[in-house]
Amino acid sequence: MLCSAEQWIFILNDDIIKSKILLYMVMESCFVLDSQLKLHVPQYRDLWYRQQLLNDAATMDYNKGYDLDFRGYHKDSGCIDFPEEQWKNWYDWFIGQEPERFYAYITRSHDGKFIGEVNIHKSDTALWHEMGIILDAKFRGQGYAVEALKLLLEYAFVNLNIDAVHNSFEVNRTAAVRTHLAAGFKEYNKENDNIELLITREQYFSK
Repeated sequence: MLCSAEQWIFILNDDIIKSKILLYMVMESCFVLDSQLKLHVPQYRDLWYRQQLLNDAATMDYNKGYDLDFRGYHKDSGCIDFPEEQWKNWYDWFIGQEPERFYAYITRSHDGKFIGEVNIHKSDTALWHEMGIILDAKFRGQGYAVEALKLLLEYAFVNLNIDAVHNSFEVNRTAAVRTHLAAGFKEYNKENDNIELLITREQYFSK
């Protein structure tokens, strides 16, 4: 599909970030990008999958062994209860609350299968959005995590117009560190056994 000449005109006194955003959006409208994955905002009836994901010991193994003081967390497995009576409050809080919060399932493009989840939410203490990703254990090691993170960053910076995305976790989770770096994050801070990773709006559009 060819673009009209008008689509390529930029206002010259716009800052470079706005110009790059416009160019990016024009390119997106002209070409269909080949992607293995899509982000899908779930319908209420789809929350069975989140319940299943959080209750899968192999998937939640990374989350076990912590002294987390909230109801439904199982220290021995890392699993988190998500009973149906909690669905409505959770759904109303997370879904349709952009740009404060965004949540989506990771789905495979060719069959629509749910394979994980991603989310971002505005920090209460910093000028960035915190993020999270859980990939179903059955689909790890196939490059899906990097692509899912890239899709989340694209949505965050292009659609939600946010300033920065941040994540932090134990430095010994080397696969997670590599995944974030491959998606474009930079090391922001490292203290004790924890690493912080950050990507700003400027960094995203300068790549």
